[in-house]
Amino acid sequence: MRPTVHRGRWTLEDRVVAPLRELPVEVPPGCGSLTVELSYEGGVLDLGCHGPAGFRGWSGGARRSFTIAPDWATPGYLPGEPEPGLWHVWLGLHRVGPEGVPYEVVVTPSDAAPPVPEAVRPPLVPERPRRSEPPAPAGMRWMAGDLHAHTVHSDGTLTVPQLACLAAEEGLDFLAVTDHNTVSHHAELPAAQSHSGVVLVPGQEVTTDLGHANVFGGDGQDAWVDFRRPADAWAEHAAARAQVMSINHPLSGDSAWRRPLPDAGDGSGRPRLAEIWHTSWWDRRWGAPLAWARLWRDDLAPVGGSDFHDPAQGRPLGAPVTWVLAEDGDVLGALAAGRTAIAASPKEGTPLLLRVEDELIALDAAGTVLVRPDGRRDVIRGDRVRLQAEAPGMHHLESHENEVVALCG
Repeated sequence: MRPTVHRGRWTLEDRVVAPLRELPVEVPPGCGSLTVELSYEGGVLDLGCHGPAGFRGWSGGARRSFTIAPDWATPGYLPGEPEPGLWHVWLGLHRVGPEGVPYEVVVTPSDAAPPVPEAVRPPLVPERPRRSEPPAPAGMRWMAGDLHAHTVHSDGTLTVPQLACLAAEEGLDFLAVTDHNTVSHHAELPAAQSHSGVVLVPGQEVTTDLGHANVFGGDGQDAWVDFRRPADAWAEHAAARAQVMSINHPLSGDSAWRRPLPDAGDGSGRPRLAEIWHTSWWDRRWGAPLAWARLWRDDLAPVGGSDFHDPAQGRPLGAPVTWVLAEDGDVLGALAAGRTAIAASPKEGTPLLLRVEDELIALDAAGTVLVRPDGRRDVIRGDRVRLQAEAPGMHHLESHENEVVALCG
């Protein structure tokens, strides 16, 4: 079977016209595996592919090669027969300077499938730190988790089982695994959940140059959200499959949210969830995330995410931590209902603000100030203080230096 080669030079003009390019490849019948190799100089090119039956994988700028075979695939890609017909290799022109980027793509079909790589044994499950349970209504429970984390299926360094065990070590009850523009990690979640004891929520970080969004829930290829489409199509896709969409780090540098998303007039055309507390909010005296939240939707439900990629980066998993008030462990149901709160970490003694119907509960927050949606303030005196919420909307606790220490919807 003969390889297909594409080569040339991408220019800045190419990127301006169409930042995603689709290179055609004809795959012959009887193909046992397909390997794609990308080489280029300078700039940053993203990599992915699409087959006759639909999406087959994405690795962005994290890889320069991948293989798809019937029984296995490079992380980020979906295993299965390389069906005959017209395929497309996707190249994202992520960074192309004025001098251009020379590139070459070699696609090699083979009539034989390579051997399945040896499976890596999951790590031992660490002992979970002890933590007292926040007060909750009968039949419900506050669960602590992280809604933004990556694995080797995109640009993270840990496998799914390694990440799940780290979540257990940090004392998390749930973890959303949200690799960039792929759902290849979904197949590994059930076994890793059973091994670690952490509820693993399938997710995808829909990633574009003009903004990112997490979509939680679903299973496998049908859950995949086509990042090439407008943002309102992402929301429609999620709604049709009982998934939950959240806007990610709306004010985070060149990943800030700049995509148009029609508003029905009352905000209902926009997702209710937004990642207000992200690790990029390193100085929480800066009030722009709160101002953005008020403008997005009056009933916004705030969530947090560590955007974890690599232990060496110094971003602890679960910092910040999102708490959800769940019934029977239904994390997705709690997110969809907007029963959320955010704190700096899941550790005992961290200030926490919870809302249960019309009551606010401030825990371990003595000496902080409660700020209500209308701007009124109350000083918190005591380690377990209950107050009336009085009005819908986002509430937060701040220090005497105006640093946000806790949020709730």
